[in-house]
Amino acid sequence: MIVRVIVTLKPSVLDPQGMTIQRALATMGHSQVRHVRQGKYFEIEWDGDAADTRSRERIQAIASEVLSNPVIESFRIEWPETKTS
Repeated sequence: MIVRVIVTLKPSVLDPQGMTIQRALATMGHSQVRHVRQGKYFEIEWDGDAADTRSRERIQAIASEVLSNPVIESFRIEWPETKTS
């Protein structure tokens, strides 16, 4: 299965890279863009089942302990849809 993890800075954390991107877009004529936040995207190919509790716990631990910094970042996990019989 492929699991996607999206990591972003917490709303209270300054995002200088996002601010730079927003300013660059404005100078390119995209003045409608009011705010940009940047983040990280990971795809994990996991040998397991999305419905398996142990797999979910392990991926959750990877996202919180390795892929993100819990002090300044939040993450969300996009799980593949589980098939029902």
